[in-house]
Amino acid sequence: MAYMSQEGYDKLVAQLKQLESVERPKASAAIAEARDKGDLSENSEYDAAKEAQAHLEDKINQIKLAIAEAKIVDVSRLSTDAVQIMSKVEMTNLATKSKMVYTIVSESEANLKEGKISIKTPIAQGLLNHKVGDEVEVKIPRGSIKLRIDKISLEY
Repeated sequence: MAYMSQEGYDKLVAQLKQLESVERPKASAAIAEARDKGDLSENSEYDAAKEAQAHLEDKINQIKLAIAEAKIVDVSRLSTDAVQIMSKVEMTNLATKSKMVYTIVSESEANLKEGKISIKTPIAQGLLNHKVGDEVEVKIPRGSIKLRIDKISLEY
């Protein structure tokens, strides 16, 4: 089961609809066009179109699975007492004194450019269930960093 926001769920449903109604017919048309070009045994265009279709179908199946396993988080029931999924966390790196702000989201909603990190990342895991003022040491691939939680709010 994967927890996610209503917005994240809606984006997945829209992406699935796009893939099934627009991309799938394009892939079928590309295969048909390549097939019309003759001998399939030496037709690299046909092979490429079939492979692209297989990747597309795999992606469609992954999204369907994510939708089936999705559990939408009721943000009205969340609290800012401690860090949890959907928490927007403002923190300070105690070594560099730099400020960071991340919102902890499901894996499918993660987008670093938007400041949204997956709940499965080392930083999110290190912050979970901690409160404002807590100093946590988070193990990351390059070693570990010490963070102080300055503020917890809800992002929705």
